Amino acid sequence: MARAARVLYGSRKAERLEARVTVAQKRLIERAAALQGTTVTDFVVVSAQQAAARTIKELESLSLTEEAREVFVNAILNPAGPNEAARAAARRYGKQIGR
Repeated sequence: MARAARVLYGSRKAERLEARVTVAQKRLIERAAALQGTTVTDFVVVSAQQAAARTIKELESLSLTEEAREVFVNAILNPAGPNEAARAAARRYGKQIGR
């Protein structure tokens, strides 16, 4: 596991990460690391990285209901034309750049 972690996540370590934990938390982490045959450091780093990647994926993904998906796709495929405010802004911009 430790070798695999180094290959997957790089071997050059330039940053430091520290955490204060309870005795019970440390014992639990130590037991899990031992069961996986890795060091506590490698276990914590790999676990934190996996949790971070999973969290980012979950929170950056957009899930839509079927109805919302249809509305979204329809808006992309058939966009509404510019309203009067947008046309006025385009005219002002054209004047500013000399069109």
